[in-house]
Amino acid sequence: MNMNDLVGTWEVPLYDKIHKIQFEHGTTTGRRVLWIDGEIVSRKEWMFKLVGSEPFEIKNPDNNNEIVAKCEIIINACLGFTYEYILYVNGKQFKTFREKQSKIMRAWHFDLKNDENDGNDDDTKEKKQFRVVLEKDTLDVWVNGQKKETTNEFGDSEGTEITFDLTDEYNGCIKTISSGDKRKGMIYVLEVNGRPVEEMEPEESKSS
Repeated sequence: MNMNDLVGTWEVPLYDKIHKIQFEHGTTTGRRVLWIDGEIVSRKEWMFKLVGSEPFEIKNPDNNNEIVAKCEIIINACLGFTYEYILYVNGKQFKTFREKQSKIMRAWHFDLKNDENDGNDDDTKEKKQFRVVLEKDTLDVWVNGQKKETTNEFGDSEGTEITFDLTDEYNGCIKTISSGDKRKGMIYVLEVNGRPVEEMEPEESKSS
């Protein structure tokens, strides 16, 4: 990666993962290089027109036929031979999209040890990372980018309980609990094998 030509970095929160978008733009040659999650997906060495747009798609790494977002980087000329770069995700400017995602998604990121009875001590058991995402508008649950089969039941405190399998050894349950405050709305709690998991901070994304 040519750091001198790196003009934009965005971290886009989607249900499967937080995707890192990086864009290089050589303002002398018009060269454009687009990176997604550390891999080059588009390279154009010579572009006579320095302004314009760079459309692209973010795909599920486990299923390259599944498009999880349609994006576009708009390149605008500014004063003094400088340029601005605006990312659009699913037709929305990045800031607006990010704010919407923080409202409709809840996410938890944590490690679990392999609980298979292999005779190893706890400190030597292999750990696996999990990212659980709840889409509040549909109540769909995603685990490491895979949509899970769920069972929804009414729970206590005027809420629901959404249960699903994390692995053969671990069961997940997302509880929606009334906060009693209309402004705060519902509270979402993830439990794994009956133990609560701390929620990630709202998925603020970075751009530069």
